[in-house]
Amino acid sequence: MGTNYYLHKDDKCPCCGRSEEPLHIGKSSGGWCFSLHVIPDDEINTLDDWRRLWSTTARIVDEDGEAVTVAAMEKIITQRNGILDWDEQSWHGYSDEAHFHLANRSERGPNNLLRHTIGSHCIGHGDGTYDYITGWFS
Repeated sequence: MGTNYYLHKDDKCPCCGRSEEPLHIGKSSGGWCFSLHVIPDDEINTLDDWRRLWSTTARIVDEDGEAVTVAAMEKIITQRNGILDWDEQSWHGYSDEAHFHLANRSERGPNNLLRHTIGSHCIGHGDGTYDYITGWFS
């Protein structure tokens, strides 16, 4: 279970008044580094690119339509903590940690979080508690 976040630009078409489609910022999933959506076609490749967009006249909302401040969004992305105790972890049906990570395409991350392995959708790890993810999100 997770929560998706979106950037709604306040720009509207002068002819029809329709707003642009919101941009998907990323997804917060319990126990994982934040999945920061990078969109190279829109020149959004890093957290700093998102910060630049947040400084414009735009709103951040979660998937339930609740407003999120820029400060709160920054904290959700960069100040995450997990509850995994790597030494005491029961691997819930997996033979060991290596088997768990292989099955979940994960690795140990910072602050007792899981981190996505770099591969088809994860193109990099951020400097903190976030990963750079391309493609579609659910």
